[in-house]
Amino acid sequence: MLEKIVGARAMEQGAEERYCHSYDATGRSYLPDVVVFPSTTSQVSRIFKFACEQKISVIPRGNGSGMTGGSLPLEGGIVLSMGRMNAIHDIDEENFTASVEPGVITGDFHRAVEKKGLFYPPDPASSSFCTLGGNIAECAGGPRAVKYGVTRNYVLGLEAVLPTGEIIHTGVQTAKGVAGYDLTRLIVGSEGTLAVVTRMTLRLIPLPEKIETLSACFSDIHQAASTVSAIIRTGIVPRCVEFLDRSSLELVKDSLGASALAPGTCALLILEVDGKKEMVATETRQLKSLCLSMGAIKVTTARNSGEAATIWKARKALSPLLYQLAPHKINEDIVVPISAIPDMVGFIEQLQRQWGLTIVSFGHAGDGNIHCNIMYDKRDEDQCRRAQKAVDALFEHTLKLGGTITGEHGVGITKKKYLTKEIGPVEIGLMRQIKHLFDPHNILNPGKIF
Repeated sequence: MLEKIVGARAMEQGAEERYCHSYDATGRSYLPDVVVFPSTTSQVSRIFKFACEQKISVIPRGNGSGMTGGSLPLEGGIVLSMGRMNAIHDIDEENFTASVEPGVITGDFHRAVEKKGLFYPPDPASSSFCTLGGNIAECAGGPRAVKYGVTRNYVLGLEAVLPTGEIIHTGVQTAKGVAGYDLTRLIVGSEGTLAVVTRMTLRLIPLPEKIETLSACFSDIHQAASTVSAIIRTGIVPRCVEFLDRSSLELVKDSLGASALAPGTCALLILEVDGKKEMVATETRQLKSLCLSMGAIKVTTARNSGEAATIWKARKALSPLLYQLAPHKINEDIVVPISAIPDMVGFIEQLQRQWGLTIVSFGHAGDGNIHCNIMYDKRDEDQCRRAQKAVDALFEHTLKLGGTITGEHGVGITKKKYLTKEIGPVEIGLMRQIKHLFDPHNILNPGKIF
């Protein structure tokens, strides 16, 4: 039946293709029974109707870059690989919107709209290979979220297929719209458990006139952490405030170049401001002065776009470089109030000493989102035990500070057991009812979140 729906060339049952769609960035693997590659909304609808009849699970998948197992076929079933639905249907320069399919690579979309003088701010570190559909499923953020917000702030409307096979249209194509419940925002960030998005209307903004990129070196990690909240208190809203600790810098120092880091640098802030030329020049001076007053030993402004690109290339290469430190990692994306960043940085240092593990911290400090990477060897039972204890303590302290256990990566399967520590039973009960309403047969991405 599936072959009749999508055609023989859009369906794979071979071991190799199934294996390629069995894992994501968690490193965990679950083999699907079949992989299908739909190219139309109608095909997705018919696949779901067939799956409902047969009570077969369906797992939507972009490019498998997720960090919490959201696209893993835990029970086998059908992997719905959305890569062939990759058309940019329209970029409306007059109304600042775009109509696109879920398989579009995020970085390709950035370039397409920027050629027209427009700007799509969400920029996850994996933008060169992650897809817009995956970004919507996880409500992706990225470095520019401190100023511009995350994916949900740029989704106006959706075309989506329910697990029952019904096709729905949510939201609007206009700047405003409050008719009825906001189903669009409910689906965005639902981790592919409520519906499969087949088309989206995205909001665009004008491309900033000027961008300046600064890097501030600190000999004291706590001074760097304190500088983040000091920046926000000035009233300046940089579009990026990235934080890298000592271990991060050891990994990327060659990529940054010998002159990028001052001797004795233990932490680095990457700051970026954008807007009108005059405003950017003023804010750049103010940020440089502030960083120096907070103890920075060196503050450098990128001389051109090439130097800025080198800094960001090093930052975005950081995650895969972590495997030079240990064969495995637990990557947590905690978020704390900005004022609590110094406390959290200190606590992470304490965790390293307590459990004898390398813990690498970096991320979007401007909105309190720290990527905490606990490095270990899962073949060593004692290291596994210590790593798990460190995660437990990390989440406990995060919640104590008024934070959240995930800012970008979602719950998926890796954070399921922690969800009740953050969300109460009544609220989780409502979420379960919503899931059942959308997916009465529990065939869409089962086993995730709850």
